[in-house]
Amino acid sequence: MKNIKIVGLILACLMVSPAFAEEMKIGVVNASVVLDQSPQKERALARLEKEFSTRSKSLESKHKELRAAQDKLNRDAAILSTEERQVQERKIINDQRELKRLQDEYSEDLSIRRNEELRKLEEEIAETIVELAKKESYDLVLYQGVIFASEKADLTSKVLEKLKAK
Repeated sequence: MKNIKIVGLILACLMVSPAFAEEMKIGVVNASVVLDQSPQKERALARLEKEFSTRSKSLESKHKELRAAQDKLNRDAAILSTEERQVQERKIINDQRELKRLQDEYSEDLSIRRNEELRKLEEEIAETIVELAKKESYDLVLYQGVIFASEKADLTSKVLEKLKAK
């Protein structure tokens, strides 16, 4: 049954007249190139950097403080009483847990925001591709999942130009 469908599809493709095929205007956009080279990506990364820089610096500072406390405990361990040493060790362990929790929250929040920015960028790219396709009367534009396309069908540079103009 599956072979019959495949043969039918091949026959249908062969029956399409050459005149119809020539009339179709098909374009292809390289998704990875557009995502990598769009100026909107740089702006999104800058927004994320600005939004998360304070938290990142705070985490770095807490990490340095924790490392300094560990170094101080290692230096002073010989002169501290057992009770004082245990109190400081517990404080360091609690601080390590808190730092790990804060780092996990930071990573999760950054990931969520990065995905939000990526979705916005993909929507803007899709809108730009549709605008270009309508303006230049394309019948079909492929964006993802293309293995090969000739330069004649490649719209990537035009899409990038429109994105840069926005």
